[in-house]
Amino acid sequence: MSRAYLLRRTLIAIPSLLGISIIIFSILAAAPGDPFGQLVTNPNVPPAVIAKLRASLGLNQPIWLRYIHWLVAMLHGEWGFSFASRMDVATLIMQRLSVTIAVLGSAEILAILIAVPVGILAAVRPYSLFDQIASTAAYIGVAMPTFFTGLLLIFLFSVRLHLLPFVFQDHVAGTGLVWLGAEIKQSIMPVAVLALFQGAPLVRFVRSSMLDVIRLDYVTTARAKGIGRRRVILRHVVRNGLIPVVTLVALQLPGVFGGAIITEQIFRVPGMGSLLISALLDNDTPVIMAITFVFAILVIIFNLIADLLYGWLDPRINLR
Repeated sequence: MSRAYLLRRTLIAIPSLLGISIIIFSILAAAPGDPFGQLVTNPNVPPAVIAKLRASLGLNQPIWLRYIHWLVAMLHGEWGFSFASRMDVATLIMQRLSVTIAVLGSAEILAILIAVPVGILAAVRPYSLFDQIASTAAYIGVAMPTFFTGLLLIFLFSVRLHLLPFVFQDHVAGTGLVWLGAEIKQSIMPVAVLALFQGAPLVRFVRSSMLDVIRLDYVTTARAKGIGRRRVILRHVVRNGLIPVVTLVALQLPGVFGGAIITEQIFRVPGMGSLLISALLDNDTPVIMAITFVFAILVIIFNLIADLLYGWLDPRINLR
């Protein structure tokens, strides 16, 4: 892996991020709605006060000039101020980011740890009872949206069995193991919903990828030379079959934020998803721009990680 490759990919990402930011900013600026809508309808607030507030936030300027001001501020690490909460956008995001990373990270790790072994075993034993059960469960997981799965878990484990809380608390009382146990308990359902959202299609993709590799000639040749079945599967099939899986996982990671938006609303998780929903309802452009820009950066970073993993899984791939 050469430094020139990493530098080139980083430089390519700059115009991509610039184009994404222009499109998002233009759409938000042209979208209907007014961050001062409640003040406009309030007869006690003079129009001069509203006009002064608009001028202080630069809302009376042309779109292209507002975008340049936003871009320059972003390059200096200033993400602006929220129209709704009057707080620094970076502070708002940092308050929510840790919760989102904890929930999404746990869900993704759980999905990979379950889906990859299940997909491999289903491919090794095609059309067996285990394969049929795994494939059926994967189809059901793909068919069920996150809001339905979340409501189903709430009805079962919170309403019926009274085992798990269905409202995520930002500040849990207690310390030490008591605090850790409460955090894990309230995170079980949101993590399970997102893990199913990610893991179900991953099982199907891993199974399909492994079956394609198992049918290749070099696998048949290795078996004909007397190499054990387990060794052939682990050394030849799994390593080569996981190469396309890396692409799916890397591209799914930013996409899980879409499922997290709904899941966080259902379980009242104080994360980035719920912050984005609130910003959209309040027409809070600086917050929306910051969150969507972070998502765009994540897409590019995870694609770069996928390229790096290609070279590790298959040394024949020369990334220059």
